[in-house]
Amino acid sequence: MDKKLDPLLHNELRLAVVSFLVKEEEADFVHLREKTGATAGNLSVQLDKLSEAGYISVHKHFKGKKPHTTCKITRTGIDAFEKYVDNIRDYLNLK
Repeated sequence: MDKKLDPLLHNELRLAVVSFLVKEEEADFVHLREKTGATAGNLSVQLDKLSEAGYISVHKHFKGKKPHTTCKITRTGIDAFEKYVDNIRDYLNLK
């Protein structure tokens, strides 16, 4: 088998974030933290990695005086997720 699993997505938290964003398209940091059960620090680090890879876009702004971060899946992220799922199916002989 020559297909490899994307190491960026082969991480539980990053896969959870991308899976959620594929479904919802966009979510704020607090909602992602609640959905994944991650700590704020760990989620922040993983979002940075996904953003650097171009899988998500991160928009930071203020709502009043409070910081607000919104994450959105990109076409690159959707493509990577779909390829990852296809490769998992291949590994499991589900195609």
